[in-house]
Formats: sequence, C-alpha cells, structure tokens
Amino acid sequence: MPILSVFFIRTSLVYLGLGFTYGALLLANKGVPFSSPIWGLLSGHIEFLLIGWIIQLVLGVAYWILPRFSHGPVRGNEALPWLSYVLINAGIWMDLLSPLFHEIPWLPALGKITQTAAGALFLTHAWPRIKPVGK
Repeated sequence: MPILSVFFIRTSLVYLGLGFTYGALLLANKGVPFSSPIWGLLSGHIEFLLIGWIIQLVLGVAYWILPRFSHGPVRGNEALPWLSYVLINAGIWMDLLSPLFHEIPWLPALGKITQTAAGALFLTHAWPRIKPVGK
C-alpha cells in the first residue's frame, strides 16, 4: 500500500474517533443536560465524520486502487495528492477552529475553499489514471 494511502486512511480513522467522541458528548448532553455550550461541538462532529473520516477514507482507497501509469509503483506526480492531503486537513481545522476566531469571519469560507481545492487537486491527479477496461 502506498504511504500516502496509509496517511489518508490512518488520519481518517483518527477523525472517526474524534467524531464519535464528539457525538457521544452531544448525545449524553441531550439525555442529561450538563452543559449548553457543548452544542458548539455539533459542527466539528459533522466536519470530522463527513470530511475527515468518509472523504479521506475514499481518497486513500482511491489513490491505492486506481491503476498505475505503467507496470510498477509509478502513480504519476505525487505532489498533487500530498498537497491535497495537507489542504483537506487544513480546511477541516479551519472550520473547526473558526468559532474561536470570530474576529476572522471569512475563516469558515476559507476552510471550505481549501477543502474544495484539495478535492480538485486530487481529481486532477486521478483523472488520467481512470481508463477504460482493457487499456
């Protein structure tokens, strides 16, 4: 398995744990209210599970499973998917930390733009590797 796939998949599992922890705190607070500010974790819970876990797991498996350019370990320019890995995680943390930095109102939008750019970079790298059967 390529090292980038390992990074994507292991990071996705960390986000799965964080997302479940946030979800458990939200659910416990819903059953027995102990803190009203805990509802601020809802956006982080969603971000961790949708982008952090699911999308990164998909990207890691896609990088691993898509055909190579030739026989051997060649997968093309690896700078784009590595940059995609960095940008998607930076975008997650921008979204997560934006409530702490409310004096920067454009931080959540920048986080989403960063995540979108990460997806576009990964797609740019993966597109030539998607080939018809038999070619």
